[in-house]
Amino acid sequence: MSEPVGLAAEEESGTEADEREAEAGSGILRVFGRQLKRFRVRAGLERAEFGSMTGYSVSTIAAYEQGRRVPPPKFIDQTDEVLDAGGVLQEMKEEVARAQYPAFFRDAARLEAEAVELHVYDTHLINGLLQTEEYARAVFTMRRPLLSDETIDQRVVARLARQEIFARSPMPTISFVIEESVLTRPLGGEDVMRGQLEQLLLCGHRRNVEIQVMPNKRDEHAGLAGPFTLIETQDARRIAYVEAYKHSRLYTDRGTVRELEEQYGLLRAQALTPRESLTLIQKLLGET
Repeated sequence: MSEPVGLAAEEESGTEADEREAEAGSGILRVFGRQLKRFRVRAGLERAEFGSMTGYSVSTIAAYEQGRRVPPPKFIDQTDEVLDAGGVLQEMKEEVARAQYPAFFRDAARLEAEAVELHVYDTHLINGLLQTEEYARAVFTMRRPLLSDETIDQRVVARLARQEIFARSPMPTISFVIEESVLTRPLGGEDVMRGQLEQLLLCGHRRNVEIQVMPNKRDEHAGLAGPFTLIETQDARRIAYVEAYKHSRLYTDRGTVRELEEQYGLLRAQALTPRESLTLIQKLLGET
């Protein structure tokens, strides 16, 4: 039987897990916020003065101290130095960064950032690693139940930060298989989609990235069970991430991972080649 990473063997409802992990995420933000305020007060700085020193508004500083927003790594490094915190704030940087993702994605985000190989199949929208800021904002704005404006801003920043993987050294090997229907669904409007298609072309020309399109007119299709991601870590572990409503999971058992690897291999064989795919994207871009 397949056992998800980081979960007990017994079955656990997605709602319970999400609530517990969401509380853990907000908890580290509150702890960081209290420490930030303590060091600021110790330094004898008002929020306005501290904000002018770091380049952040008073309202933003307040939001960080109250645990309502996720501070970026750059702010944490800068603040630790300005407030002479002796590394206390920097030590929380990794856990704070994890809090910017929805609870169900935090473990996957950590593995993704460290992957040496990443292979992704998508069915409903462009994968987050390939999204433009405008497309990502449109996606989060459409979420139901509705997300707050502050949460949308936070999720967009987090999604764009994931794209640092493309420039990482040594370069990971990354591939995508995308349904053609996703490329013709103008989420956010024609202008947003035009920018997104341009982004796909740029990413598709990276030496370590291959993008393949699964045409609508195919009478064979190995991925009808839905989207998934295959991850290989630096220590040669192979992991599968399958995202579903309130039940997203990471799998490490060889049986499940092998099944998805087989599906992905067939998908790549059935899809257009990377060169044919970029030609199709260029054609669609000319039609928008």
